[in-house]
Amino acid sequence: MSANTELDVRHAEPPPRFEVKAPENAPNVVIVLVDDMGFGQPSTFGGAISMPTLDRLASGGLRYNNLHVTALCSPTRAALLTGRNHHTNNTGAVQDVATAFPGYTGVRPNSVAPLAEMLRLNGYNTAAFGKWHLTPLWETSISGPYSMWPTSSGFEQFYGFLGGETNQWAPLLYDGVAKVELPQDPNYHFTTDMTNRAIAWVRFQHTMTPERPFFLYFAPGATHAPHHVPKAWADKYKGKFDAGWDAYREETLARQIKLGIVPPGTRLAPKPAAIKDWDTLPAEERKLFARQMEVFAGYAEQTDYEIGRLLKALEDLGVADNTLFIYIAGDNGASAEGGLNGTSNEMTYFNGVQDSVADQLEHLDAWGNPETYPHFAVGWAVAGNTPFAWTKQVGGDFGGSTNGMVVSWPDGIKAKGEQRSQFSHVIDIAPTVLEAAGLPFPKTVNGTVQKPFEGVSLAYTFDDARAADRHTTQYFEIAGSRGIYDNGWFARTIHRVPWEATPPPPFDQDVWQLYDTRSDFSLANDLAAENPEKLAELQALFMTEAVKYNVLPLDDRSIERMDPELAGRPDLMGKRTSLTLYPGMTGMMENTFLNVKNRSVTITADIDVRESDANGVIVAQGGRFGGWSLYLREGRPEYAYNWVGVERYTVAGPDSIPKGRSTIKVEFDYDGGGRGKGGTVVLSVDDKKVAEGRVEKTNAFIFSLDEGADVGVDEDTPVTEAYRAGVSSRFAGKIEKVNIQVR
Repeated sequence: MSANTELDVRHAEPPPRFEVKAPENAPNVVIVLVDDMGFGQPSTFGGAISMPTLDRLASGGLRYNNLHVTALCSPTRAALLTGRNHHTNNTGAVQDVATAFPGYTGVRPNSVAPLAEMLRLNGYNTAAFGKWHLTPLWETSISGPYSMWPTSSGFEQFYGFLGGETNQWAPLLYDGVAKVELPQDPNYHFTTDMTNRAIAWVRFQHTMTPERPFFLYFAPGATHAPHHVPKAWADKYKGKFDAGWDAYREETLARQIKLGIVPPGTRLAPKPAAIKDWDTLPAEERKLFARQMEVFAGYAEQTDYEIGRLLKALEDLGVADNTLFIYIAGDNGASAEGGLNGTSNEMTYFNGVQDSVADQLEHLDAWGNPETYPHFAVGWAVAGNTPFAWTKQVGGDFGGSTNGMVVSWPDGIKAKGEQRSQFSHVIDIAPTVLEAAGLPFPKTVNGTVQKPFEGVSLAYTFDDARAADRHTTQYFEIAGSRGIYDNGWFARTIHRVPWEATPPPPFDQDVWQLYDTRSDFSLANDLAAENPEKLAELQALFMTEAVKYNVLPLDDRSIERMDPELAGRPDLMGKRTSLTLYPGMTGMMENTFLNVKNRSVTITADIDVRESDANGVIVAQGGRFGGWSLYLREGRPEYAYNWVGVERYTVAGPDSIPKGRSTIKVEFDYDGGGRGKGGTVVLSVDDKKVAEGRVEKTNAFIFSLDEGADVGVDEDTPVTEAYRAGVSSRFAGKIEKVNIQVR
């Protein structure tokens, strides 16, 4: 641009303003990703759970019955949102178990820009609502850095939770990077809340800039555990699962064949040997397990209802016809993380504790309400993945890695109510969106040369049901279970069983199977013995792909990887043994807090009270389903330890503390001898011992996946029923500081 020589602005012509705009008539994009839903659960794909919104979109769009995911939460989300494989994203596992090895660090490279950033830089407004699960754990504190949070990953707006799951009744939420204070509403439910927020954002965006397309990523925490839903939704399914999981598999397969979801002649893959035949179960177990599934089904239908409200909002605004609406019914198969019996509190699973049937029956009437944190039994996970055999976490089986998808775009897709069966993978979604938007793949983003998409656009399937597959090779790997697809052939090994605590065999002793998916949709007919040459060819191909995409070395460690020191990932606390806290510090996630598990701990609180019967929490970590708390009750100091929501131990001083300044100290002397052992608690006021007691069992690995540590309040859910969580638990006095020291 030449220099301006005009002296007076009144006689000058300004240069044209440069503005990046989306291509003319570029569609809005909505990607819905339901959590932990099996292929055989939604009605649209032959399941018994009514999902009318998914059904309606399928009747006016396309149903995909051969979409594959990674078999686990964070990896699928990374692949979906970038168009590159999960290991290319350094997300070979969930963020909670990231390690130091490339492919598994949990840190997305700058060369792997998200789809949202590509769209934002090309004139789209962008927003994400719901579950994220893509931020490294050590970056989830107020200190950041925020480069892996949603608002630094291409999304201009975010409302949701950062971790892998949340309490639907009492979630830990962020609006952007600011922690949200929940309303004091007894009817609050997160799925409804996030839907309200998403609808409000779309309306506001369309009002302000109706000419500008938007990208909305809508990722409910449902149907991941905890299975939380209003009772009325669950009761819609009362009695519908009394016939059990074996009958469910048979009935679902029959519906799938009738609907054309699976080819005629498809057989049920043999269920794992550990899953008992329903007819052999005692009556009490059948009663428990049936209710578990009723609650899950209600949870899923409620989620679809909320998605329907979002869809209706688009229709009311008149923008639905030019919206590419991609509804993926699951980021992996149905989950086996409830164990063989299920659980009323999923934290038992993550601490290696078996929740007995008898214990669960005590919570049966409350199943799904705020008093529980439930998950169904493995048998329902296998049934939910009909016609396949395995579940979430099993990368070597289509039960873990196949989910139904519906694509609707009235203005862009001529075909209506048809099915597409081309092999596809979530890494194909981002290329599909870019092609639909009329945008080229960017060579660089924010100054960094980009790795190309590793997926293939599915736009070629929109109006051609018979189009030849373009995605012809795809590896799978999660926690050592692995597989390789190539032109219809699939070789795999089931290395680790999610519900088994016994160590898996060495990798070189894994047994592989071979399937021809062109004639064996469900992987029921192992051809390894008949065709060892093809199996060897595919095993070699897996190794080639594994090297190419940073899959190696394989890592089959399980719960121990939740410990950052054992896993080898950064720990915000590092080697620190002391942490000083101050009022207002709340929502400190477990992985950004001093690790007080499996060691001796001293808690020292300097406080000032003006009333002798003061109440309130001084410091707490976790909540109703596992944690600890130091608080005053009617002026008396008390320390409570909540072991995985099963047993609660309380050490209480007999007298009220004096008015004015006091120092309250808790000394927990750990017994040692391994993880999860007990210890002795000494409670003192101003260096005078006022109480002593025992904590016989402690949480070995985790207090909570979503509840943090709080000073001066216990937010979300209460560690102890001695007080109510939230505002009513606020400390009625002044807290100078709290020091926590471990040894």
